[in-house]
Amino acid sequence: FRGSLYKIIHRPNCQIDEKRRIKMALDVARGMNCLHTSVPTIVHRDLKSPNLLVDDNWTVKVCDFGLSRLKHSTFLSSKSTAGTPEWMAPEVLRNEQSNEKCDIYSFGVILWELATLRKPWHGMNQMQVVGAVGFQDRRLDIPKEVDPIVASIIRDCWQKDPNLRPSFIQLTSYLKTLQRLVIPSHQETASNHVPYEISLYR
Repeated sequence: FRGSLYKIIHRPNCQIDEKRRIKMALDVARGMNCLHTSVPTIVHRDLKSPNLLVDDNWTVKVCDFGLSRLKHSTFLSSKSTAGTPEWMAPEVLRNEQSNEKCDIYSFGVILWELATLRKPWHGMNQMQVVGAVGFQDRRLDIPKEVDPIVASIIRDCWQKDPNLRPSFIQLTSYLKTLQRLVIPSHQETASNHVPYEISLYR
């Protein structure tokens, strides 16, 4: 293993190209889709970059199911708010009932990390994050150099109303489209497809 996604993307001079970053996001979305489409639905509840392991082939694996819960009927059976506030959905921070869409919010933070290579809410302590996200409805700033398509996917994941957030099936489909649009590597450039570029960075 190369280590956690957090360690890899937050080390100095991180050199991961756009194509690899989108592939990493896709790995996470696919892994989470397996959890969300299982019967009963498994909600991770602590999805964050330190809980994503990157193997030698750069494949990302979702791990650490310590806070996972089976979803019975509509809402989760446990209201424990243990977890890491920087990645947690506002409804979870407020200790309200939540469903699998809380994982979608967390995925939006991971996508933001992959797009910006920054640490979420850097410089704020956990109580400040709880106040900002849970009670002031604040979100991380998306820098203007992040591609508008990526920015809009992140914003969708961060919708205040959990029902408006996309599912991992939808996110997988968005990311696959994005993957096809990213500028091809030099070998591929010989063939004349992909006339324009969409990437995590402009």
